[in-house]
Amino acid sequence: MKTYSIALIPGDGIGQDVTDAAWQVLSTVARHSGFTLTGTPFPWSCAFYKETGAMMPRDGIDTLRRFDAILLGAVGWPAEVPDAVSLHGLLLPIRKAFVQYANIRPHRLLPCVQGPLKAENFDILCIRENTEGEYSGAGGRVHQGTADEVAVETSIFTRAGVERILRFGFEQARLRRGKLASVTKSNAQKHSMVFWDEITRELAAEYSDVEATSYHIDAMAARMVMAPESLDVVVASNLFGDILTDLGAAIQGGLGFAASANINPDRSAPSMFEPVHGSAPDIAHLRIANPIAAIWSGAMMLEHLGEREAARMIMDALERATARGIGTVPGKDRTETITAAVLAALD
Repeated sequence: MKTYSIALIPGDGIGQDVTDAAWQVLSTVARHSGFTLTGTPFPWSCAFYKETGAMMPRDGIDTLRRFDAILLGAVGWPAEVPDAVSLHGLLLPIRKAFVQYANIRPHRLLPCVQGPLKAENFDILCIRENTEGEYSGAGGRVHQGTADEVAVETSIFTRAGVERILRFGFEQARLRRGKLASVTKSNAQKHSMVFWDEITRELAAEYSDVEATSYHIDAMAARMVMAPESLDVVVASNLFGDILTDLGAAIQGGLGFAASANINPDRSAPSMFEPVHGSAPDIAHLRIANPIAAIWSGAMMLEHLGEREAARMIMDALERATARGIGTVPGKDRTETITAAVLAALD
C-alpha cells in the first residue's frame, strides 16, 4: 500500500476548520482507494509568531522538505500581526525555497452555485508566476518617518522565470482546449512586460498547436467578466495573477470555492496546496466557513501525487453535494454540514 506523508499547516482563523474538513475527506478517499495518507500538523501561524517572534522555526523549511506535499489552511490575522510579516514569514519563503513557481487556480461553477454573471459555461485555469516578479521583495525604505521618506519596490523578471511559467502554461493548454492567454501591461511597463511579451512570442512558435493571445491586464479583467467562456488557460505575473484569480473566484461564486496549488513541476521539492480565501477573522468563530475550496485544493494535491482517480472521486462528491444545494450560498450551511454532505457523497 502506497503511503504519502503530508505536512498540515492549518494556520489562522477559518484555516483550522477547513483544513480539518479537507483532511476528513482526503483520509476517507484514501481508504476507499487503497493508499495511505499520514498527516503531521504544525502550529505555524500568527499565534505562533506572537509566542516565538517568528511565523515558523528557523529550521522550518528543512522540516517541510521531507514531506510529499503540504496542505495549508489560511495564514493571517492583521489585527494581531501585520500581513507583510505573516506573508513574508511563511507563505513566500515556502514558495521560493521549494521553487513552487507555478500557482494554479481553477475557476468554474460547481452545480447549483450561482455566480454574479449571466455566463455560466466557463472553465478557466489561471496560472500565476509564483516566485519572482512584483513579489520579489527587492527594494527598501530610507529616511523613514521624515518628509523625505522614499520607498522603492523593484519587480524582478528573469528569462528563466518567465520562460518556465509560460512553458508550463503552454503545456497545460495542450492538455485542455489548446488556448493560452498571456497577460501583461506592456504599453505602460516598457521593460519587464515587453520582455514577457517577447518570450511569449518565442514560445508560441514552439507550440504551434496552441492558440496564443496576448492581453493587457485591464482588457483581461474586462474579458473575464464579459466573455469568460472564451478563456482557457490564462498566464500572468505574480501580481497580475494574484488580482485576476480573486476576480476568478468572484465569478465562480466566491472565495469559498477558490482552490489553488503551488507547484514545483520538476518535483525536486514538495508542492503546497491551499484555499485562496484567507483566514476570515470576522467569521472565524462562527463555524460557517465553506470548506469546499480546501477540499478542492486537497483533490488537486492528490492529482499531483498521481492519485488521479481519488482526485476525481472528490470532485464528483463536491459536485453531488452542491447539486443538492449544500454549500452553494455563503454562510447558509455550517462547515460540518458541508463536510458531512461531501463524505456522504463519497460513500
